[in-house]
Amino acid sequence: MEMKDVEHDSLIDMMQDRDGSMEELSLKKLQDQVIVITGASSGIGLVTARMAAKKGAKVVVAARNENALQELVEELQSKGYEAAWVAADVGVEEDVQKIADTAIEKFGGFDTWVNNAGVSIYGKTTEVTIKDMRRMFDTVFWGVVYGSRVAVDHYTKRDTPGAVINIGSFFGDRGTVVQSTYSSAKFALHGWTESLRMELEKENAPVSVTLIHPGRIDTPYNEHARSYLDKQPTHIGMIYAPETVAEAILYSAEHPKRDMYVGGQAKLLAVLGRLAPRFSDKLIEKTLYRTQHDDRPSNPPEASALYKAGYGLHERGTNKGWIRETSYYVKATKHPVLSSAIAAGIGASLWAVFRKK
Repeated sequence: MEMKDVEHDSLIDMMQDRDGSMEELSLKKLQDQVIVITGASSGIGLVTARMAAKKGAKVVVAARNENALQELVEELQSKGYEAAWVAADVGVEEDVQKIADTAIEKFGGFDTWVNNAGVSIYGKTTEVTIKDMRRMFDTVFWGVVYGSRVAVDHYTKRDTPGAVINIGSFFGDRGTVVQSTYSSAKFALHGWTESLRMELEKENAPVSVTLIHPGRIDTPYNEHARSYLDKQPTHIGMIYAPETVAEAILYSAEHPKRDMYVGGQAKLLAVLGRLAPRFSDKLIEKTLYRTQHDDRPSNPPEASALYKAGYGLHERGTNKGWIRETSYYVKATKHPVLSSAIAAGIGASLWAVFRKK
C-alpha cells in the first residue's frame, strides 16, 4: 500500500469520528467522582447537581445565590448525598479559585468541572450598551476561561485524568438575532474550548474537554435575562427539558467526548449554517424574531440576573411550546453502534419497500 493511501485512510478514520471520542483517557465512574458545577442554583446546573448526587457523585455547587445553594445542599445531604456549596461570581477570577479551593478542602480535589453559569441579553446589537455586553461576557466567556484554567491546573498536577465540560449553545454554532450579544459570547466560548482541547491533546495532558451544544431548553434562563424588548423573552416552539442536557453532561463526565449535541435542532442548525449560510440567514430572520418573546410586558432591567443573583431552585421556566423530555440525539450519541445499526435497518427496510413497489 502506498503512503498516500495510508494517509487517506487515516484521514477518513478521523473524519468518521464526528463527535470525537478520546478513548485513550479513562475517567472515573460517577459514583467515584467529585463534580464541580457552576450556575447550580437553577435550571441546567440545578438539575445536573441533583442527578449527579443521585448517581453517587459528590457535588460542589456554585452560584451567586447563597440562600438557594444552602437550601440545595441541605436537600442533598438530607437524602444521604455528599455536597458542598460556594457563593461565587464566575466573572471574578478569585471567586472561581475559591470554588476549586473549597472542593479540595472538602473532598481532596475534583474530577469533573462543569462550566455552566450563564446569563443572556435580549436586544439588538446596536441597542445593547457596551457596559451590559462586557458584564455578560464576564459570565458567559471569562467565567469559562477561569474555570477551565483552574481545572486544567488541578488535573495536570496529579496522575488521574479529569474532565472539563463547557456548556455552549446552538447560538455558538450559528449567529442569531435578538440574542446577538449572547451568541457572540458563545462563539468565543466555542473557540476557546476547541483551542484548549487541541493544546492539551498536543501535550498529552490528562484532561478530557467536552463542549455541550444545547438547543432551546426549558429553564428560567429567559426570566433571568436582561431584556431590551417590550415583550417578555420566552422560548416558543420545540423546547427540551433540562434533564436532557444533564444527561449529556454526566455521560461526558465518564466518557471523553469532543462534542455532545442536545436536540436534533442544535445539530441541524450547526450543519445548515455551514452548508447553506444564506438560507440560514433568511430562516433565522423569518422565525427567531417572533419566537423569542411572549405577549406579556417584559420584566424591568432591574429584575434581571445580569448584575445580581436571580431567583433560585427553579428547574423549569415560563416558556411556551412543545417540551420534549428526551433528546434522542443524546441517546444516539451515547450508543453510536446501536444507533447506526438501527438506521441501517430502517434504510434497508425502506429500500426493500421501494424496490417492491
